[in-house]
Amino acid sequence: MTPDFTFVFLVFFLLTVTVRLWLKRRHIRFVDAHRNAVPADFAERIALADHQKAAAYTVDRSKIAMVGTLIEAAMLIAFTLGGGLAALHDIWSVRLDGLAYGLAMIFSLMFISGLIDLPLSLYSQFVVEARHGFNRMTLGLFFTDLLKQTVLGVAIGAPVIAAVLWLMGAMGEYWWLYVWLFWSGFNLLIMFVYPTWIAPLFNKFSPLEEGEMKSRIEALLGRCGFRSSGLFVMDGSKRSSHGNAYFTGFGNNKRIVFFDTLLARLAPTEVEAVLAHELGHFRKKHVVKRMVLMFAGSLGFLWLLGQLIDAPWFYAGLGVPAQNTTLALILFFLVMPVFTFPLSPLMSHFSRQHEFEADAYAAENASADDLVHALVKLYQDNASTLTPDPLHSLFYDSHPPAAQRIAHLQAQENPA
Repeated sequence: MTPDFTFVFLVFFLLTVTVRLWLKRRHIRFVDAHRNAVPADFAERIALADHQKAAAYTVDRSKIAMVGTLIEAAMLIAFTLGGGLAALHDIWSVRLDGLAYGLAMIFSLMFISGLIDLPLSLYSQFVVEARHGFNRMTLGLFFTDLLKQTVLGVAIGAPVIAAVLWLMGAMGEYWWLYVWLFWSGFNLLIMFVYPTWIAPLFNKFSPLEEGEMKSRIEALLGRCGFRSSGLFVMDGSKRSSHGNAYFTGFGNNKRIVFFDTLLARLAPTEVEAVLAHELGHFRKKHVVKRMVLMFAGSLGFLWLLGQLIDAPWFYAGLGVPAQNTTLALILFFLVMPVFTFPLSPLMSHFSRQHEFEADAYAAENASADDLVHALVKLYQDNASTLTPDPLHSLFYDSHPPAAQRIAHLQAQENPA
């Protein structure tokens, strides 16, 4: 079965890479073709210069994504059929065994991948983002963040990976169920501790100042029956001029966080409408649904890995002559995106439906017109294209296209 599996892998690999590149190319051409005219629904709200800036930014980001796709593809082939993973195994298997071998293999792979990705990350941040006026990060801050992420990744990742590898080796036939229970518990723990222990390592969070904005937000929270552990402003402006707002945390440790760039741009009524949208995700149980889907998906994937872990053709078909739990785990998560890419439109569809539902909730509990005004400002400030390629959007966009989203909101504001 080894040659058959190699053939199947290569077919899915080539199809996935080709479709990803084709979709980006379609997106670039579509945005370019519509860059000289603002869509009619936005003609009175968005200047042509801003529309063209968004088009240029979208094209540049899409080109970077295409390069990233090619780099990812090259690394995947190099690590699998190219013999890279087999070479790492040869290096570490004669020096280490057990959990030490597993940790060395996984962190070596992560280090090499990170090193290869670094130039593109630097180019994206300090060339593309800077070219379009979004970058506010210094080179020193970039590498400080990278160092913090690395230290945090090792400090948290090493014991987690060791626990997973130990469970895989010690729990017998149903190891995948024990790993799933451990992984689910770990994710819930991270969601709980992230706001107070991890996020402050990278950003400063200040309580929202007293005033009209805070009063409106607290009144909205009261109307919606939502309890949070605080309203905070994050210094997002030290890295980027992009604006955003989000919820973080779990259970009683939920925080509402606004980027300082967002508060500087939106009026209090518009911030209220944006927050009402975010509250809609909680009231419509989107967060719970996504967690259930994530946990169900991880259970299914771990079960599948349990069926493959003792199959020699799985290893040999991907260019690895050796066979052990560490290699099984690495190979599975390396190649799984190739086989799951066709599911992208389905996942994006569910996400877009959630956005429509959250918008509807916002229209019921705040002002749909204020949310429209806020969204237009955010599209403008973040240089988000108003004319995405429909097929590209179908695969990649977690939010509905601007025209569709605003049309829905306007219909709710003026139902007649």
